[in-house]
Amino acid sequence: MQGLARWLMAAAAALVAVTGSAAAQVKELRIGYQPSPIQDASIAMFEAWGAKNGVKIVKVPNSYGVYVEKMTASLTSNADQYDVIWHNDDWGQTWAHLLEPMDDVEANKFGSKWSMSPIVFANAQGQNTVVPMGQTFSVFFYRSDLVKPEEVPKTLEELVTVSKKLQADGKVKFGYVGGMSMNHSWFSWFWSMWANNCDVLLPAYERDNKKLAEAGWKSSLTDPCMQKTVEYWWDAINTHKIVPRGMPAYDRNEANAIFMAGDAAFTVADTLWWGTFNDPNKSKVAGKIAAARFPLGPDRKKPFGWDDIWGWAIPKSIPEERKKLAKQMLNAMMLDEEGQTKLFKSTGAPPPNTTFWPKIAEQDPFMKLLKEAVLDSPDKVRGAYYFPQWPAVHKAFNDAVTKAVTGKREDIAKVLAENAPLVSKAAQQ
Repeated sequence: MQGLARWLMAAAAALVAVTGSAAAQVKELRIGYQPSPIQDASIAMFEAWGAKNGVKIVKVPNSYGVYVEKMTASLTSNADQYDVIWHNDDWGQTWAHLLEPMDDVEANKFGSKWSMSPIVFANAQGQNTVVPMGQTFSVFFYRSDLVKPEEVPKTLEELVTVSKKLQADGKVKFGYVGGMSMNHSWFSWFWSMWANNCDVLLPAYERDNKKLAEAGWKSSLTDPCMQKTVEYWWDAINTHKIVPRGMPAYDRNEANAIFMAGDAAFTVADTLWWGTFNDPNKSKVAGKIAAARFPLGPDRKKPFGWDDIWGWAIPKSIPEERKKLAKQMLNAMMLDEEGQTKLFKSTGAPPPNTTFWPKIAEQDPFMKLLKEAVLDSPDKVRGAYYFPQWPAVHKAFNDAVTKAVTGKREDIAKVLAENAPLVSKAAQQ
């Protein structure tokens, strides 16, 4: 009996040793992200790779409202709590010096050259700091059950006319709805100013920091095109009443909710909401959605698109073995055709590997539209600026136009002129 007891104890000890050794071999990668359709779909590819390679993927969700501040604090403190984080062109230059270079991720060669330009994501040494997650840009969505393709507004003026008719016929409460508040400027302010040959800084559409500096970081708030843009939205709110009165305070979620409830005929939103808009469990207008190019203002004649990416980055401060493992995962994601096709079908966001685009477009009319209207367009705009002060410039701009559009119409030019120096100053601090 004593011999049997000793044998059992020895076997148990061996089992503990083996289990402990196996536990020590378990690999883990922590992903810092903001829950959204495209990020969820991208992380699903991480999880599939992890399951095949014995790597546990730990998801650490963060709220969009605090994401940049929280990640910046983590990066600047040299913490190692995240192995891979969501990286965006909107703060590409803010983090570039804190991120691991990605030039050795071989599959990055299949990413969009426009979207991964050094002007956006390169550090001071010219090294790329991102692996693309997918293309993110907006298009002009419309209710296909209310408006035929040939009736879709091609100008801002036509947007008013068509919206008023649909409202008068009792088809919708509003013609247009879109995000307008800070960090949601793209869905009303930005696209409409770009559609009228206007921009936050001058020269318009310029993103070379050297050239912007040579121009004195000049704000466009005093340009006629900006006054026309603000007056357009003032009239849309107060005179024509084609948009909700509270829209200057709306974020994208509030605007999308109104559109999915069937209360508006038109919106501008990122293509990655295509899947949600057409999900009958979430949207009352599922199956009744189509997309088109942006309506143009009086000062622009050529159609345009804006094209950026969301991506993934690796903090420079984490251990080398985790950097290596994270790069293996990101490289595999870039080559995962099945996963990227699922990403597009579930979100409407073109996947990061550009070699998959033609094949998807052959099978999907929405992807074909995106290629023609945006991805292959010779006239593109970048959705942000690429210097560390950009978030402050964006806030100063949004504060100015919000103040102007919520005040008296006759005061718009004055308010814009008063705030123009604040935008330029923010760029130089």
